[in-house]
Amino acid sequence: MSGVRILVLQPSRSDPPGALGDWLTGAGAELDVVLPAERELPALDDYDALVVLGGEMGAYDDIDFPWLADVRQVLSGAVAKRVPVLAICLGAQLLAAATGGQVRKIRNGPEVGTLLVAKRDSAAEDPLLGPLPLTPDVLQFHNDEFSLPPAAQLLASSPKCDNQAFRLGECAYGLQFHIETSPDVVLEWARMSPEMADTARPGQLDPEHLAEFHADLAETWQPVAERFVRIVATPPEERKASRFLPLA
Repeated sequence: MSGVRILVLQPSRSDPPGALGDWLTGAGAELDVVLPAERELPALDDYDALVVLGGEMGAYDDIDFPWLADVRQVLSGAVAKRVPVLAICLGAQLLAAATGGQVRKIRNGPEVGTLLVAKRDSAAEDPLLGPLPLTPDVLQFHNDEFSLPPAAQLLASSPKCDNQAFRLGECAYGLQFHIETSPDVVLEWARMSPEMADTARPGQLDPEHLAEFHADLAETWQPVAERFVRIVATPPEERKASRFLPLA
């Protein structure tokens, strides 16, 4: 799978590719990490896939972050061209907004902590998320939620947010939760957003707990990153035919 080139858009310095970047490169991908606030977005035609990470801004905060419109446009173009997409937290919200969904504040307040999501029955045969356990560990740290774009397939939910993971077409994925974090990154988020951090259950943001949690997170989600690279390396004309084949 060498030669697979992935454009990684990092909206905020506070959310780097982290472990996800290591897993993708370990699976043979070459990453080009771009901060849209600091560099003009390159042409998507030069890449085989797109990853969009999270950030503290909202999906519609174009006045303060005018480059958000460019990111939404790149996401829309990727879906139209059947380019594989993995969009995380803000990235997933931008993907939803770019393809007909809506983003809004969570009705019951922030979702923060080391939590679980539940796979929907529709995820059982999904090539990326299908092999996951029924309730995989995830890291949540968000105020907003998205509605599903038209024709999107819901793949995972949580008690607080129905829409936790979705797929558009054959290979564009949005994940409301985080899988790329490290304990230090999460502790920095808690320092930056103490009111949000206070909504987590007691002990969930303690350094010792975060270290143990991230070991479990890697065990669960590194294979997903490896499967994503396999999907990227599969010719577009073969992806639909191989949708129900195990990629693990």
